[in-house]
Amino acid sequence: MSHGSDIGSEHIVFDSKAAARQWVWDALQAEKLARFPFPPHGRIPNFADARAAALRLLDEPPWRDARRIKVNPDSPQVHVREEALARGIQVYVPTPRLKGGFNLLDPDHIPADRLREAATLKTMPAWSVAVALADMPQLDAIVTGCAAVTAGGKRAGKGEGYSDLEYAILRELGHHPVPVAATVHDVQVVGDFPLEPNDIPLSVICTPTRIIRVAEPPPAPAGIDWSRLDDDDVKAMPVLEELRALRRRGTSQGPGVSS
Repeated sequence: MSHGSDIGSEHIVFDSKAAARQWVWDALQAEKLARFPFPPHGRIPNFADARAAALRLLDEPPWRDARRIKVNPDSPQVHVREEALARGIQVYVPTPRLKGGFNLLDPDHIPADRLREAATLKTMPAWSVAVALADMPQLDAIVTGCAAVTAGGKRAGKGEGYSDLEYAILRELGHHPVPVAATVHDVQVVGDFPLEPNDIPLSVICTPTRIIRVAEPPPAPAGIDWSRLDDDDVKAMPVLEELRALRRRGTSQGPGVSS
């Protein structure tokens, strides 16, 4: 099978999320649409004209009017993080694999000529501060990275479930559900693949060429499905133990600071 938008990726139906993401990774590489880091496989893939998709998203409400958003730490969303900071939006970034919880990039404390450095994962630590779960404020919107998406609001990440877990953690903290968007290349928009109960839904999908507004996104998870996690998961992600401690104290009943 040839790859790319010429075969109409939005008409291809996959029997699993794994098959969808593998097809997209192959297509991005075959059509030379992938950008550093290479290869696109096994990660949230960077793609050509990712900045155009980011700018399109940040002109879309509620991201346009947000004060606080959460953005994944992957390469294609560096443009979302940088542009959000340039517009005065606080950006909360989960640490890779949730090993360290969430970090805050506050544009009030980052010089204008260092925004790109602050938005880049490798150099982000010099400009970010760790935020305890109890201090996480209510967010206005979320941006997530994807390997594959559907026009109906389904997403497939790289297969490890961290974006779904981050959303579920916020719900466990008592946060209200907020819309989730993705920036992807057009070839990453496929026909369909199965949905899992813990998957977060997409309300908006921005590509370099268009905006897809999802009229009826799939239902959002109300919290963590602890049955999907074992002791090794909790040990690898101390933020989960922090959440359990908050639950034991009965303090995970609403967002933290609101300043």
